[in-house]
Amino acid sequence: MRREHLNQIRRVVIKVGSRVLTDESGSLDGVVIRQICGDLATLNKQGIQVVLVSSGAVAAGRNALGMTERPGSIPQKQAAAAVGQPRLMRLYQEGFEEHGLVTGQVLLTADDLASRQRFLNARATLEALLEAGAVPVINENDTVAVAEIKFGDNDNLSALVTNLVEANLLLILTDIDGLYTANPSIDSTACLIPLVRSITKEIERAAGGSGSSVGTGGMATKVAAAKKAARYGVPTLMVPGKRPGVIQTAVSGEEIGTLFLPSDKGLNRRKHWIAYTLRPAGRVLVDIGARTALLEKGTSLLSSGIQSVEGRFERGSSVRICGPDGVEFARGVSDYGSDEIARIAGHKSAEIEELLGYRYGDAVVHRDNLVLK
Repeated sequence: MRREHLNQIRRVVIKVGSRVLTDESGSLDGVVIRQICGDLATLNKQGIQVVLVSSGAVAAGRNALGMTERPGSIPQKQAAAAVGQPRLMRLYQEGFEEHGLVTGQVLLTADDLASRQRFLNARATLEALLEAGAVPVINENDTVAVAEIKFGDNDNLSALVTNLVEANLLLILTDIDGLYTANPSIDSTACLIPLVRSITKEIERAAGGSGSSVGTGGMATKVAAAKKAARYGVPTLMVPGKRPGVIQTAVSGEEIGTLFLPSDKGLNRRKHWIAYTLRPAGRVLVDIGARTALLEKGTSLLSSGIQSVEGRFERGSSVRICGPDGVEFARGVSDYGSDEIARIAGHKSAEIEELLGYRYGDAVVHRDNLVLK
């Protein structure tokens, strides 16, 4: 089963968390980082291109600044990141240089990927680095990011980067062996789940919640990342990151960690971007007939099926599409702004020009720009 899904890997996104990169004191663990660099160099020699999404900057800076706990405020976190990021990159540069590889730093915010132009620019930069044989090391730009433009955690970032670079595999290096039926640190009956065919509500409940004192992502964020990658048609492997040789073991198809299978109905790159990268600016509530047409017939959202609109947004914004119960069931890019939608809601498409004095098209959200949840 595993070798079937992993024998065609040509490009892999590897996410490594703070708890893998730091020792018991919270300092960056140079031995582990050199080990990871060596493993990635081996993949490179095998013809597999590697993109590394690495945490660790805040943890490294926190230690250097003498902070005893995780920074509580955004300015403190930004200061720690500013101090820690060059320390982290220096260790990666030294580790890859031992194997004759060059590494390039790429810092991103959610805004960089939400903008279609900046998304394409980031993709072009990463493609150029990979074509030159370099290893991109990606992290969130914590020194400038605020709550409104944050990815939230590097697990989420790694899933978005998987779409950005069209990788064949997302490999998450974590501090435990994989996904368990319950939290193994508090439940002695917890068992490792080696294969997840579909990420169900039960799987999400088993993942539990929050992260640690040195990281922001817990098991729940890793499962959420695997779910995003699955919808892009990409498998995810979650493996114990500190174990020597684990990357080769995992990519070769040996039984280790947890393998999340991809969805049979993967989204194309643009729809994945709409579903997971764009931030919704408002909500459009539709009637039962419109919800049924969207869910069962794959139609576009027409003005006649809209009941109301919430939020203020312009044409081209991402919107949540909700049924009469207020539950979101789809997401899309609107061809009309919120004020325009309020004026045409409940009216037929043929009436739009009469109501507005112009018309961009028959659909408020075209099916090509609409993704079901």
